[in-house]
Amino acid sequence: MRLLFILIIFSLSNFSFSQIIDTLDTEEGTMLIYSNYTWEYMEDRDFDGVLNEHLNNLMEVDTNLNYIQNWNSEVCYTSNLKNDVNKIKDTLWVCIQENIDSGFVMPFDGVVTSRYGWRRGRNHNGTDIDLDTGDTVRAAWGGKIRYAKFNSSGFGNLVVIRHYNGLETFYAHLSKHLVVPNQNINAGDPIGLGGNTGHSSGSHLHFEVRFYDIPMNPEKIIDFKNKTIKDENLFVHRGLFRPGSSVKSTSGSNVSSGDKVYHRVRSGDTLGGIARRNRTSVSRLCSLNGIRSTKVLQIGQRIRVR
Repeated sequence: MRLLFILIIFSLSNFSFSQIIDTLDTEEGTMLIYSNYTWEYMEDRDFDGVLNEHLNNLMEVDTNLNYIQNWNSEVCYTSNLKNDVNKIKDTLWVCIQENIDSGFVMPFDGVVTSRYGWRRGRNHNGTDIDLDTGDTVRAAWGGKIRYAKFNSSGFGNLVVIRHYNGLETFYAHLSKHLVVPNQNINAGDPIGLGGNTGHSSGSHLHFEVRFYDIPMNPEKIIDFKNKTIKDENLFVHRGLFRPGSSVKSTSGSNVSSGDKVYHRVRSGDTLGGIARRNRTSVSRLCSLNGIRSTKVLQIGQRIRVR
């Protein structure tokens, strides 16, 4: 039902909203029709952009990073590049598959022609995948379309999706958009057709993965050869965003960051159990983490053990 309305007024969807002139009840919710023939769903009017409460609280409160990730469908970088990677002092945990029933889908099943890293004197912030103009490009994970328009800075026709795991993915150089801002999307849904728009020397998909606007190597997360994710756990640290960096080992439940060691809470964990496994005391854990012994632990939460 929703796709039908998207197709009807898609060509007019990139203008600024104006006065509400009508409403329409649909299976997806109440659609607000504006005087300039644009639309949005009522539940999206006050959407703040937060799809991952745990990560948002961590970035804004627990780490004192004050990272910005606004919801703005007019710009591709919502923080204006003010999220400084050098502020990340510790290691943060992100669950790549969080709240996503359909898992991961390759944006396009093609040959990788250019990788993340230095290229012609500057950093190439994504992975290029060969395709033909008109090939269908799909969403890597479920989420919500934040940006879908022509980008004059080089991306050409660009789609940006914010995902439930807290990441955003960019799909650039498209020949056509198949989605509009605020549209909910599942992994594998068509979002555009491949092309050669923007600063591109041939038809291909430029695919980026970003953490609060900071680009990272997509190959740290995705195995492009086997078309799957490498690990459902992503440990975010400063080195992750540098070309040639390596991902911290996830073979155990503890992660080191400098002289500090953290335990990632798993199902069934208790403070007493974590203390015994790390040869320390509950009182010491409480002191290190500023918590009480009665605190209810959340799966995925980081507990400092040293």
